[in-house]
Amino acid sequence: MYHLLIIAQVVPFDAIWGGRLTNEEEMYRFEMVSIILNIVILMVIAIKGGYIRRIKPNRTIRVLLWLLVVLYIFNTIGNILSTNILEAAIFTPITLISALLCWRMAIE
Repeated sequence: MYHLLIIAQVVPFDAIWGGRLTNEEEMYRFEMVSIILNIVILMVIAIKGGYIRRIKPNRTIRVLLWLLVVLYIFNTIGNILSTNILEAAIFTPITLISALLCWRMAIE
């Protein structure tokens, strides 16, 4: 939902990606990558949770979950270093919690 608000320009693009985007074209590219990545994340979690029939071996899902842990840790660091105070304050805890939840699923 948040990404759609960004694409619709309800949320200004200088309030995302650490305040480092310089134009709308960059924003559209980055947001499309984000939306695709979020779909992949949801599928991995749904497979791990048994909501989608397992099409990949357990090991593949576990590796993907560990990659998500690393991704969320880097995202948390990026949020901490953001030039936008709201992005840092709101999304740092969200990405940290996401990293911890993915870690929890990865160790099961």
